[in-house]
Amino acid sequence: MNMNRRQLLCGTACAAALGMTARPFAPAQAGTASLLTIDSRIIEVNGKPAKVYGLTSGGKPGLSLKAGDLFHVVLDNRLAEDTMIHWHGLTPPNQFDGVPNMPMPLLKAGEQRNYSFPVGPGGTHWMHAHTLQEQALLAAPLIVRRPEELAADEQEVVVLLHDFSFTPATELLAKLKSGSGGHGGTMEGMDHSAMMLGSGGMKGMMMSGANMGNMTMQGGMARMDLNDIAYDAYLANDRTLDDPEIVPVAAGGRVRLRIINGATSTGFTVDLGSLSGDLVAVDGQAVVPMSGRRFPLSMGQRADIRVSVPKEGGAFPVLALREGAPERTGILLATTGAAVFKLDTAGESPGPVLGLDLEARLQAAEPLASRAADRSFMVHLFGNMADYSWGIAGETIKVRKGERVQIEMMNMSMMAHPMHLHGHHFQVTAIGGTPFNGAVRDTVLVPPMQTVRVAFDANNPAEAWAFHCHHLYHMASGMMSAVSYETA
Repeated sequence: MNMNRRQLLCGTACAAALGMTARPFAPAQAGTASLLTIDSRIIEVNGKPAKVYGLTSGGKPGLSLKAGDLFHVVLDNRLAEDTMIHWHGLTPPNQFDGVPNMPMPLLKAGEQRNYSFPVGPGGTHWMHAHTLQEQALLAAPLIVRRPEELAADEQEVVVLLHDFSFTPATELLAKLKSGSGGHGGTMEGMDHSAMMLGSGGMKGMMMSGANMGNMTMQGGMARMDLNDIAYDAYLANDRTLDDPEIVPVAAGGRVRLRIINGATSTGFTVDLGSLSGDLVAVDGQAVVPMSGRRFPLSMGQRADIRVSVPKEGGAFPVLALREGAPERTGILLATTGAAVFKLDTAGESPGPVLGLDLEARLQAAEPLASRAADRSFMVHLFGNMADYSWGIAGETIKVRKGERVQIEMMNMSMMAHPMHLHGHHFQVTAIGGTPFNGAVRDTVLVPPMQTVRVAFDANNPAEAWAFHCHHLYHMASGMMSAVSYETA
């Protein structure tokens, strides 16, 4: 019996749908190089065809490997344009990192490039273009499984989130820079009390020399800007909630959700609905399990959440709520025979504003060894919405191999910035000047007018590692710096 997803969403039993599994992705073959292809493809968005990019191996999206394996990949660019792929979450030698001209040049149209390096200890990672092509879905999961994960009695479901626009990224950026970007809002109609700065705060910022050009004024107060772009759709594994992926699961079974925020400029909150879950890893790094139903996820971040399916079965949406706006996306977990009903692409209320409440409670399962910092740096994150320019100011970050390094990031703008360091994993060690032993990550959110401190061990020497905001248009407009190694 053949049924499409739209019929299932109208309330029919989903038994026939249980033959549709979560999107598989290609396992790397031991001892041989995996061919990873960059190409274009057509998907359906809002009932219309959309030409996007893809990263596939063996015709399937993404790659999966085992911890300790060799990352042995031939990257084949079948596009008619140059590109570059970054292995987000891995810590390769610098020449394989995937940032244009840091140090390798762009991969030319029709060119192949060989990559070979140890994949590392494991985790939920991803790969994506380090160009504006990322907006057109040039991204895919990169999952490295640990032995205990392979042996676990649990089902794995990988979800890649994205924001989508029919407008090309170059035009979106041009509109932002011209001041006509169709900003996604500053929380109109909501209580702004938690995110506004009174006149005292404004005065203090002016005295400190902060750039005020990116603040929205209302009643003598400044409020944060949340979304730069009003997108046409929000996707989970290439689908909207009009036609979501339905993942068959076993009643009473355990599921490990590996959720990747691959959006270019949209923060989400993962909402488990009636399920409760344990957050067991962030950015591929294990944390002391944290129970909850909602988990914030900024751009570039990942969350591994373990959920138990009720013994009585049913259909269970796993949603991603757009920050400060009603739009949402997601998937559905469904047991045999469960009735699956249509879900709206917009909720009744805006998604939560992402902050650091959860971050301040996370603890690394394997923290950095305790030691004093050899070098400490302070950087300021700033921006101007008027001409859409962004940047990182402060001390030049130069380190030596073997040092423990601290970076304090102070956000002097009214937009949040998910800050990503290439080539290393860092531990979050302080928020607002209050020290604690937080999670180990590669991307951390720094909300407006807040400071976050991270520490890492300088164990991957290179002339320069990229250090930038993972909001694509902030990075493209100047919010990118580097961590450099000195020679002895």
